Amino acid sequence: MSTTSTDVKVQGIDCQLFINGKYQPSVSNKTFNNINSATEEVIGTVAEGTKEDVDLAVQSARRALNGRWKEMTTNERSAILRRIGDLILERQDELAKLEALDTGKPLWLANKIDIPRAAYNFHFFADYMTTLGTEAYQQDQEALHYALRKPVGVIGMINPWNLPLLLLTWKLAPCLAAGNTTVMKPAEWTPMTATVLAEICKEAGVPDGVVNVVHGFGPGSAGEAISAHDDVDAITFTGETSTGTAIMKAAAPTLKKLSYELGGKNPNIIFADSDLDEVVETTIKSSFINQGQVCLCGSRIYVERGAYDEFLEKFAAKTKELKVGNPFDADVNLGAMISKEHYERVLSYIELAKEEGGEFLTGGQVTEGMDKGYYINPTIITGLDRSSRCVREEIFGPVVTVIPFDLEDEVIGQVNDTHYGLAASIWTNDLRRAHRVADAVEAGIIWVNTWFLRDLRTPFGGMKQSGVGREGGIHSFEFYSELKNVTIKL
Repeated sequence: MSTTSTDVKVQGIDCQLFINGKYQPSVSNKTFNNINSATEEVIGTVAEGTKEDVDLAVQSARRALNGRWKEMTTNERSAILRRIGDLILERQDELAKLEALDTGKPLWLANKIDIPRAAYNFHFFADYMTTLGTEAYQQDQEALHYALRKPVGVIGMINPWNLPLLLLTWKLAPCLAAGNTTVMKPAEWTPMTATVLAEICKEAGVPDGVVNVVHGFGPGSAGEAISAHDDVDAITFTGETSTGTAIMKAAAPTLKKLSYELGGKNPNIIFADSDLDEVVETTIKSSFINQGQVCLCGSRIYVERGAYDEFLEKFAAKTKELKVGNPFDADVNLGAMISKEHYERVLSYIELAKEEGGEFLTGGQVTEGMDKGYYINPTIITGLDRSSRCVREEIFGPVVTVIPFDLEDEVIGQVNDTHYGLAASIWTNDLRRAHRVADAVEAGIIWVNTWFLRDLRTPFGGMKQSGVGREGGIHSFEFYSELKNVTIKL
């Protein structure tokens, strides 16, 4: 990997493929440019992998399944996972800068959340994997039944661009803990930290061929080749619902196992009895962190009418204090959108909201004073009908809608009127109401009086078109391993 200077302080890297423990160009020698969305500058080149490169990576992963990796004990693999986490923390400053360059997110955010959580994903599963047991049943005096846990095989990982290292490690750690091998395709917009992670895995003791990285694009390219490959046993994917549908179609002929964490249009339900100062403080984060480019963001805000005006006043005032700008400035709250394409998509929804009669309390325009880069001010919209596309469709940017409600049943009906079902936040100090509404809301993750609080043992995933399956703790192992039942007649 060679380096390309972007300015005096921060450098990007040229990203090659990583196959069988070595960096290499693609078979075609084609590359594409990696663009810094904050400056619109080229920060490196990326090897463009295609079907031929995927074939090489899958062959490497298949061979490694039956090599030294297979013979390692649980404690040996656990030690390697822990070492990966340690090395991520040792290189935290480097990784955080690469993540900020690649995504446009503030450097402080990458340093506070993305990189530490990436390390913790490995540390958690390093510990968790040593505690796992399996079922055993004695059938009277006739037989003894017990289960063995085996790796699934070669796992294809197709990863998103919003939290590139965090979400990649969330999948890679349990994949390796269960004894699998992998071919990973990072999002083409954010290739750098995945490239470095491959090197970290090798340094930590992962045998050659266990971890492979193929950069490239989706349809008709590396992503589709992984999804359709005969020798890939399972696919795990985080990203847009439409892309998940395409992957499912490509994977169907080979009946691969699938694990999806897809889109969300998550509700934030605020009852009048809640502590509005606490609500506003958290809602600022759940609305605008990472430029609103988090699948768990609460972009549909419903406020009980008795608290509606006060909430809007406080929420808008706090939002106007947020600073948008250079991700490497310490006092910046929001950086740049991920790409020109996505920037224009978010702006198209803002224009649509104007056409639909929305009232803009904040934002609604690009950030002034930024000559280069894809910056959008945090935007609060009121006055939209529940049927508005801006209310119903995932915008995935710093744009939220706020709608008043009067009755509990009314808001539950509006909240559930969507084909998404990933997450929801409920704000109330009424204990019975909290349990009642949490039970009624159709989403895989429910937070009460909080947001983004995770215990990695708990099930993570969505209902409806927000996902297939669950991750976290034993739920990750249920995907990344196969159970074999053995019956012994007594």
